[in-house]
Amino acid sequence: MAQPLTVSDIEMRVAETRELITKKWGWFLALGILLIVAGIAAIAFPLAGTIVAKTFLGWLFLIAGVVMVVHAFQAPGWQGFLWELLVGLLYVIAGGYLAFFPFTGLITLAIVLAVLFIAEGIFEVIQAFRVRPHEGWFWLLLSGLAALAVGLLIAIDLPGSAVWALGLLVGINLLFSGWSYVFLALAGRRAHETAAKR
Repeated sequence: MAQPLTVSDIEMRVAETRELITKKWGWFLALGILLIVAGIAAIAFPLAGTIVAKTFLGWLFLIAGVVMVVHAFQAPGWQGFLWELLVGLLYVIAGGYLAFFPFTGLITLAIVLAVLFIAEGIFEVIQAFRVRPHEGWFWLLLSGLAALAVGLLIAIDLPGSAVWALGLLVGINLLFSGWSYVFLALAGRRAHETAAKR
């Protein structure tokens, strides 16, 4: 049984992470810039971003399905053999469909995204009012309203939103991730310069 982490263990891991970022800040900066460029490209060309994201997701499903099928045949005597085999085959079929037919199913994908964002928005708005006296409730409300707005925007613009929704969302996510790595790298660079002056 694993021992629970102590405060000193956590502090040591945080210190190791800070040291790594300080030493390798250039790599973090390069990754951040690459993600920002990819995000801008996905926003500028949302259809291409949608197709790339859909194809990538398809390949992930396809690989996972093949692994599940192989695993099922590696242990044919266990009770879950048939279940794992069926689920693996479903993953292979869904993954192949997404990966090899990237232009099909875009409307269905947009509908799923719209429903997901609307549901998330409603849930976050309700949660915000439930924790309202607590500090930070407004940011939860704002996040919920933003998710609700995105979901409604996708739903209202159907079927037109099918060509831009996923690509735009992937682009925005890449931009935020990229900037977070850039800020992390700049903080690491400052720490590196401070340590070099000592």
